Amino acid sequence: MKILKVSGHDDLVRDTTSNAIVNTNMSAYAEYVNRRNAVQEERETIAQQGVEINNIKSELSDIKQMLKTLLNAR
Repeated sequence: MKILKVSGHDDLVRDTTSNAIVNTNMSAYAEYVNRRNAVQEERETIAQQGVEINNIKSELSDIKQMLKTLLNAR
């Protein structure tokens, strides 16, 4: 694999075999991965909270239905 520096960009090189541009700045890549993981964790947390809210709504609906049944039985 032969690489060439991309002019005007210190952290970029071109792989002459595949013609791909590769970022060689490992700290920037690590920061990107950390941000991506944080966003993914936040999305999972939000999704879990949504599931919990839906469960609470369902349980509240069940309780309301039981109360109506008890009141109508009188």
